[in-house]
Amino acid sequence: MYQYTEFDRQFVKLRAAQHRDQLERWQKGQLADEEFRPLRLQNGWYIQRYAPMLRVAVPYGEISSKQLSVLAQIARDYDQPEPELFAKAQTQQDLLLGPSPRLIKGYGHFTTRQNVQFNWIPLDKSADVMDLLATVDMHGIQTSGNCIRNITTDELAGVAADEVVDPRPYAEILRQWSTLHPEFAYLPRKFKIAITGATEDRAAIGWHDVGLQLVKNAQAEVGFKVWVGGGMGRTPIIGSLVREFLPWQQIMNYLEAVVRVYNRWGRRDNIYKARIKILVKAEGQRYIDEVEAEFLQIITIDGAPHTIAQTEFDRVAACFVEPQSTVQKTASTPTGQEDPSFKRWLQQNVAAHKNPLLRAVTLSFKRLGLAPGDATADQLQAASQLTAQYSRGEARVTHSQNLVLPWVNQDQLHALWQEAKALGFANPNIGLLNDMIACPGGDYCALANARAIPVAASISERYQDLDELDDLGPIDLHISGCINSCGHHHSGHIGILGVDKDGKEWYQVTLGGSDGSTLSGTAGAGKVVGPSFSAAEVPEVIEAVINKYVQLRMPADNQQDGRAEYFIETLRRVGQEPFKLAANAARHSEPALA
Repeated sequence: MYQYTEFDRQFVKLRAAQHRDQLERWQKGQLADEEFRPLRLQNGWYIQRYAPMLRVAVPYGEISSKQLSVLAQIARDYDQPEPELFAKAQTQQDLLLGPSPRLIKGYGHFTTRQNVQFNWIPLDKSADVMDLLATVDMHGIQTSGNCIRNITTDELAGVAADEVVDPRPYAEILRQWSTLHPEFAYLPRKFKIAITGATEDRAAIGWHDVGLQLVKNAQAEVGFKVWVGGGMGRTPIIGSLVREFLPWQQIMNYLEAVVRVYNRWGRRDNIYKARIKILVKAEGQRYIDEVEAEFLQIITIDGAPHTIAQTEFDRVAACFVEPQSTVQKTASTPTGQEDPSFKRWLQQNVAAHKNPLLRAVTLSFKRLGLAPGDATADQLQAASQLTAQYSRGEARVTHSQNLVLPWVNQDQLHALWQEAKALGFANPNIGLLNDMIACPGGDYCALANARAIPVAASISERYQDLDELDDLGPIDLHISGCINSCGHHHSGHIGILGVDKDGKEWYQVTLGGSDGSTLSGTAGAGKVVGPSFSAAEVPEVIEAVINKYVQLRMPADNQQDGRAEYFIETLRRVGQEPFKLAANAARHSEPALA
């Protein structure tokens, strides 16, 4: 992991002190609400449907056991609203959305942006929380606002067997470059960068404002493929490839040109047309040409001020070597292989590692009783302890709202499985139907049109049989409570989008989306299967779609690789129509929304 320097720590502590001063002035009435709002947002403090929400930055998903322990402390000691507020929120939820026992407190939430959120911290405690975060080099800077947001990457970065170049040093350098960059602090709209260094895209780079893939050319030189203009939301667009190979030393100079042209020409008169994807789609080659001209000026006339020096890269890269272990490594086969439950977990939750003596293990945060990605204070503390004991003090937050332990000794897998199982983290469902993504939705978010959590729970309750899940194979199910797409519904093999009709909750279902991974194929948005469905109908619609897949898939004995055809493969082979008919046949009444 990157090790903060004294400068880094002082920077974060001063930012926390600045927030405390701003908070105190607001409390005394010396700062108006409209003046305090942009200041708190710059540190990740939102006001949601019922209470403040804090978004804590976890750059490129890398988090230490000590940081997880502090997050557990925050959940336990600070994610605790006044009883009157919590009771009022429960009452308001019943009135607005109908009975739902899903409001909880004292927990954290892993997001699809590899961050962590808290939903109930009182604003008057925010300065204390920021001070606490600073003790473990954490903060909420650039988790909000029209700036370059938290940079994301592959959760297997640095350990993946198919990795060409470790993206983490580059992600860290870009994080430092973009943090409070004065020219890019007030962009037309938020700006998201994703980077991968593997042959398989596990970072969904096509769906980002800028997507970066580290590659090597014929001379074995390292550089970037650069995509610009991707994004979900109201207008889902896959980014355009603008550079086949950019020398790694020039990445900041080139991004400076990309963002500078966007800052110059991006729409500021219409929030729905303000993202860079709209500019790139509208201008096409003209935008690319202007970026190239700007880049040429930066590296020739301006003197290439952001060229990455080899010494600086080496300084940062030195933080990302394999961490030391006090456990002696052996090449022995994991014990417990005769246990079918353990074997299933090995198959589903354990990934190959570039070091043959190690494995990367995913702890599942998808279990009944909590929303996808939720973790109570006790669970966060337990995850911290597992990280310290089995993964050399380091974990990774994943895009699918789980936690990866990237440095697990092969001969400790059985012991880890036993402890994870006792804690509820060993559900062998990674990549399967009930390993679903879901945003907080209308239960918490003021922007949401509908709830996502109860829908996720209803579907998950139907699909708990491990043999059935294993038979169905990998299926990406993503749920968003509104068109902002925090649940990435566009990229799901099955996507569910909450929509509003006359103040009531309805849901659109999409099929065939992809994040760009090898299994899912070229990144793209799913297609709507028909008019919207009620909340009660959605689980039956999903079941009808799954049953149609089982009916239509090619069986294992017809496949060269000896496995049954996967859901996304069947869908692309036979087309949408059979699934649309099955989905609409599950409707209880006439459609209410086209």
